[in-house]
Amino acid sequence: MSKGRLEAFTDGVLAVVITIMVLELKPPHEATWQALLGNWPVFLSYVMSFIYVGIYWNNHHHLMHPVKYINGKVMWANLHVLFWLSLFPFTTAWLNETRGAYGEFPAPLPTLVYGIVLLMTALAWIPLVYLLIQSNGGSGGPLARALAGGWKEKISPVVYLSAIVLAFFAPIVSCVLYGIVALIWLVPDTRIETQVKVSQ
Repeated sequence: MSKGRLEAFTDGVLAVVITIMVLELKPPHEATWQALLGNWPVFLSYVMSFIYVGIYWNNHHHLMHPVKYINGKVMWANLHVLFWLSLFPFTTAWLNETRGAYGEFPAPLPTLVYGIVLLMTALAWIPLVYLLIQSNGGSGGPLARALAGGWKEKISPVVYLSAIVLAFFAPIVSCVLYGIVALIWLVPDTRIETQVKVSQ
């Protein structure tokens, strides 16, 4: 089964996700710098969500590069990842439009839900990788060799869980932790590129 259609569909969904997120950015009602700068938390949360979508798009591209075969299980696993990614516009908008009981930003519950979506997206990535490895050479295949020893995949869910727990007590700390994970993943992962070069 060709991987081209799966990649094209994924690209299309992620493009729509980004479009919806940017449409949620509301312009200020006043034509002043103060009004514009007063929206900085909203813009910052958009930037963080945009970066996360970009990270998944980038990693998906690299993940699919050495793949030669996909099957129905892979397609459903890919849809599972896209389902959680499609919730990014909703959780980002809720994070932006609510305040806590004492007017603080961000509010605890939207911060917690934002973290749950980040966590579930990361967990959904695991079966996608596993099924791609199984359909492309198994544990001895090039994809399995390329992805061996990854630490980012292990530490990210732990940080997400910590941030989720902290959301009710210190939601701003939770948001900082979400940002830290995004920064960790911004550093390019060259494992697959290196394996592809070795195989050529």
